[in-house]
Amino acid sequence: MASKIKTVFICSSCGCETPKWVGKCPQCSEWNTMEEETINTAKTVSAPIRANLAIAKTINEITVENEHRFKTNIPELDRVFGGGIVKGSVSLISGDPGIGKSTILLQICKNISEGLKVLYVSGEESAVQLKLRANRLGVYSDNISIMAETDVQAICNYISSSRPDLVMIDSIQTMKIEELSSSCGSIVQVRESANMLLGVGKSLDIPIMIVGHVNKGGEIAGPKVLEHIVDTVLYFEGERNQAYRILRAVKNRYGSTNEIGVFEMTEKGLVEVENPSAMLLSGRMSGVSGSAITCVIEGTRPILAEVQALVTATGFGNPRRMSTGFDYNRFNLILAVLEKREGLYFSSLDAYLNIVGGLRLDEPAVDLAVAMALVSGVRDFPIPDDMVIFGEVGLSGEVRSVSRILERVKESSRMGFNKCVVPKACVKQLASVKNDIEIIGVSTLLGAISLLK
Repeated sequence: MASKIKTVFICSSCGCETPKWVGKCPQCSEWNTMEEETINTAKTVSAPIRANLAIAKTINEITVENEHRFKTNIPELDRVFGGGIVKGSVSLISGDPGIGKSTILLQICKNISEGLKVLYVSGEESAVQLKLRANRLGVYSDNISIMAETDVQAICNYISSSRPDLVMIDSIQTMKIEELSSSCGSIVQVRESANMLLGVGKSLDIPIMIVGHVNKGGEIAGPKVLEHIVDTVLYFEGERNQAYRILRAVKNRYGSTNEIGVFEMTEKGLVEVENPSAMLLSGRMSGVSGSAITCVIEGTRPILAEVQALVTATGFGNPRRMSTGFDYNRFNLILAVLEKREGLYFSSLDAYLNIVGGLRLDEPAVDLAVAMALVSGVRDFPIPDDMVIFGEVGLSGEVRSVSRILERVKESSRMGFNKCVVPKACVKQLASVKNDIEIIGVSTLLGAISLLK
């Protein structure tokens, strides 16, 4: 019987199928996410019911003594993974083009191939092109096998027969299953290819690392289910024209999702930055208004970052607001608090906010530094160069306490700062460091602003 082909429209965000195109997905309410796909509707013979039954174990019967992680010998990367690559895990690495996804995979191959067999599958480059990059990065090992293939079934068969210790797939958007009529990179191909690789990796207990592309909105291309089925989702942040790259764990079933790894792109590949605070504060000018230093907690370590604010008279009817590295809605909220509670009017002023170094700050402890930078910019009073500021700002203008205050203050002292503006409720926790650094406790935003003279 001839197979029947029909056209459906599938949402790239949630996977909802509709028989015709709609502008708004009826399931997840996202706009312009419906993509056309062709599927085979030929009837297939149902599989017979198996006589054997599935077996379940109690949680106390399951042992984990023999489980261990593969160390990549790149401390910043191992930190993001939560201590190393877990056996049988599937990891997705995504980021903008040219940011270093393939480079970090080859560097992992270089460091891990001394005692392990690695299979690198490239669907974007030929074996010769991959060899040229490997020569540039100094990757030479007989334990690394290269396969330039896009057929997922052939790849899975080779994995089952050769049993490598680690598999790299570059990239999932170039993989395809011949039985499916969709083109490479389509929602169906990406989803089914990932499911097939996931099944092989879990059944053979082989970790698989997959490279994923991003769309023009900066999100991982393909269906949203791709992020759900994998164990770890790592995302490269940073600009291509900047040397520094930040690797962030968006999802991690085996570790913290707050960890970041900081790297510098060089001609020899990605080099880890051991002191991110010094890197983010390098090139800082002294005595300039609109600049404030804050301390954020990324995973297990504190990092100092510079917040810059520029406030200037607007040339249009509506003032312009722009925020880079900080939540735009939170930025507008702080502006509203400054207007309502402190009488500083920004309605006729353009306000720009920037986090130096490409870092994204999303914790409430940054609020006070953002507010102080804005006040410093509008009044043209510089914040003292030896001062670090952190605290959460409420809608009433109060300064609320933040977590892990002792670690933030110790990191500030280690980097040579002499003053810390902290929430007053946290001062009692800092009795052990009062002799090392001056602690200034504030309970309201007005009290913090009064420090600018």
